Amino acid sequence: MTLSRKETIGWLLLPVLFFGVILFSLCSGSFWISPIELFVQDGIGASLIDLRLVRCATAFIVGGGLAVSGAAYQAVLKNPLAEPYILGISGGASLGVALAILLGMAAISSFAIPFFAFVFALLALLIVLSISRSSFGGAYSENILLSGIIIGSICSSCLMFIISGLGSSDLNSITWWMLGNLQAADMNLLMITWIVTASGAALLAVYGRHANVIALGEEMAYNIGIAPLKTALILLGTASLITAAVVSLSGVIGFVGLIVPHIMRQIFGADHRKLFVLNLIYGGIFLVFCDTVARSILVVQEIPVGVITAFIGGPFFIWLLNRRSRING
Repeated sequence: MTLSRKETIGWLLLPVLFFGVILFSLCSGSFWISPIELFVQDGIGASLIDLRLVRCATAFIVGGGLAVSGAAYQAVLKNPLAEPYILGISGGASLGVALAILLGMAAISSFAIPFFAFVFALLALLIVLSISRSSFGGAYSENILLSGIIIGSICSSCLMFIISGLGSSDLNSITWWMLGNLQAADMNLLMITWIVTASGAALLAVYGRHANVIALGEEMAYNIGIAPLKTALILLGTASLITAAVVSLSGVIGFVGLIVPHIMRQIFGADHRKLFVLNLIYGGIFLVFCDTVARSILVVQEIPVGVITAFIGGPFFIWLLNRRSRING
């Protein structure tokens, strides 16, 4: 199979960006470490590198998970504007995490946080799909965006109600988590997130051909012999599980699932058999870079990574929305 010029460049850049961004992340921060010194540090320097390695591992799996989930939502809903944050899935998962912490379930087991996050993420998705079918006129895929914004706002309001009764120390920590916190404090939760995200991405890649057909419409799926409802449930459920896992680890980080899948489709085409894997890798690279910028741009303090992704994703969302409007009309 002959690759296009954009695909060739994309594949060639993959290892360069991966190792380059990881190296840049390990060296950068409030204290610069030269690449040569990375391998000769001891004492405090070695501890700092270990912290940055954990930070890179967290950012990579969170960014990859959000990008993979966004690609799955966009394939099933046939809307390139769909992503976990805009659809309210991240908001539902964050509400579940807050309830798990409030009820003391997080102190009992590391599995309680991702479990509550998954249940509420799935509940948010079901409510969004239900509202979009019954309460609005117009195109179904456009209604999903409106429904997602509504549910996300409701979840945010409930979350604000929960944290309003917390003390100042708990309020600061949860507020920071809501803006995106990639300094993983629970290594068990980090490992769970890696397992869930990698397994979910592998399952989505297996169903990549089904996702290709689903994206073309239900009638095409029936003609080829693919059950569209079953396939949609598998794709949406897996994407919601991945979203819940990464949100329980990092908090709410928006727009990664919007930016990366769109760029991947522009470069590599619309074949989800490779898109899911590429979104996992490039999404991880993207968030590692954003996190490095967030903790390096100011010397005296760290900017939440969610602020950086919002600065990039907000204008990107407006551009994509205007582009769709011009194409449609």
